[in-house]
Amino acid sequence: MPDIEIGREEAGAKGRYFARVAGIAGEAELTFTRRGPNMVSADHTGAPNSMRGSGAAMALIERLIADARRERFKIVPLCPYVRAQYKRHPEWSDVMAEPVS
Repeated sequence: MPDIEIGREEAGAKGRYFARVAGIAGEAELTFTRRGPNMVSADHTGAPNSMRGSGAAMALIERLIADARRERFKIVPLCPYVRAQYKRHPEWSDVMAEPVS
């Protein structure tokens, strides 16, 4: 597994997680919107072609899940990639705002 650096930025209700992989150009990101004090929507996940297969996108989701557990917020999985991964990981149901479908 490559060395993946994850960061988080927020400005008002909007924010993003970003991932950088050692030795690979580009940056993957997962954008989100705060929908109240205890609710966040995962809006979009994207990675440049240079990062495909690096695990960066999954690392972004795992960081979002960890932050949701630590900060006690629920996630609305609007992003198709986040929704697809949630279907594969029902153990995330404790932080998701809707059941696996």
